[in-house]
Amino acid sequence: MDDISTTAPADSATSPAPVAPTAPTAAPAAAADSIVAVDNLVKRYGDVVALDHFNLTIAPGEIFGLLGPNGSGKTTAINCILQLLTFDKGAIRLFGAPMTPTRYDLKRKIGVVPQNVALFDELTVRENIDFFCALYVDDRRERARLVGEAIEFVGLGDYTGFRPRKLSGGLLRRLNIACGIAHKPQLAFFDEPTVAVDPQSRAAILEGIRAMNERGCTVVYTSHYMEEVEEICSRIMIMDRGRAVAVGTNGELKAMVGAGERIMVEVAGLSPAVRERLAALPHVRRVTYSEPELAVQCEQGARNVADVLAVLAAEGCAPGRVYAEPPTLNDVFLEITGKELRD
Repeated sequence: MDDISTTAPADSATSPAPVAPTAPTAAPAAAADSIVAVDNLVKRYGDVVALDHFNLTIAPGEIFGLLGPNGSGKTTAINCILQLLTFDKGAIRLFGAPMTPTRYDLKRKIGVVPQNVALFDELTVRENIDFFCALYVDDRRERARLVGEAIEFVGLGDYTGFRPRKLSGGLLRRLNIACGIAHKPQLAFFDEPTVAVDPQSRAAILEGIRAMNERGCTVVYTSHYMEEVEEICSRIMIMDRGRAVAVGTNGELKAMVGAGERIMVEVAGLSPAVRERLAALPHVRRVTYSEPELAVQCEQGARNVADVLAVLAAEGCAPGRVYAEPPTLNDVFLEITGKELRD
C-alpha cells in the first residue's frame, strides 16, 4: 500500500505526527455539582508516573466515555476513583463529598462491571447475583426483588439455575453486568463490557446501558470499540500518558483535530505522479492507494470531492465507484495519540 502525506516526501510511508490538541473543554457542570470530580491526581509506580496531574469532571446523567491507548492510565484512574489504589497527590469527590477508602455510604451508590468476568463457578446465576447484591443490600426481601429485576434486565430468566461454566461468552458478560448493577447504583463503571461477545449480545448490552442511564444512572464507559463510544457516549475523554489530552462531545473532538472526510475512489493503475498531485491539493492531508482503491484523507472543505475528481479527469483516469466517509472517532483517536503500537 502506498501512502502519501502532505507532511512527508512522496515516497515516505510515515504518518503525520500526532496532533497537539487544544486544552480539554470544560465540563458542563462545576465540580461542586458533579457526580465525579477528580482534581490534580498523581499516581506513581516507582519512577513511572501513571497519572500525571489528572483531572476529570462528570456531570450527573452523562454516559462518559474514557478512551486511551494501552498504558494510558484509564484503569489506574478508575481504581483511584474507587479507592482501590492509593495515590500520591490530588483529591477525589463523588456525589459532592470527599471519597475515601472508608466512605461506604458513597460506595453503596456505585456499581462496577470489570473487564475480566468475576463470578463464582460453584454458584448458579441467581446465587451469583444475590451474592454481589448482598454486598450492598442487607434486607433479604429487598435483595430478592432486586435480583429478580436484574435477571429480567439482562435477559437471563431462562438460565437462573445454570452455573457460569454452562453459559456462553455473551451470557457470561450479561451475568457479569447483572452482578455489578443489581443494587441499582447511581454511578456505574463499565470496563470493556462487550469484549469477545457476539453482535446480538453486544447490542443487548449497549441497549441495557442506555436504559440504565435513562433511569438516572450516570455511566463511565471504557472500550477499545470506538463505534460503541461514538454511539452511546454523551461526552468523551481521550487519555494518554496519564493525562487528559482531549475532552468533549464526539463533534467537538472531531473539530478539535480538524478531522474532515475520507474520499474513496475505485481507480486502476494510478501512477505516483497522480498521487503526488492529489497530495498537493488544498485540504488534503494524506493519500493512500492500494489498487484499485484510492483513499484521500481531507480536512474540512466544500470542494474536496470535486477537486479530487478534477485531478483524476485531467490525468485521464476513469474512476469507478466514488463515495465520501465522514470522520470517525477512531480517526480522532489516532490523530491525538499517534499510530505507534503500545504494550
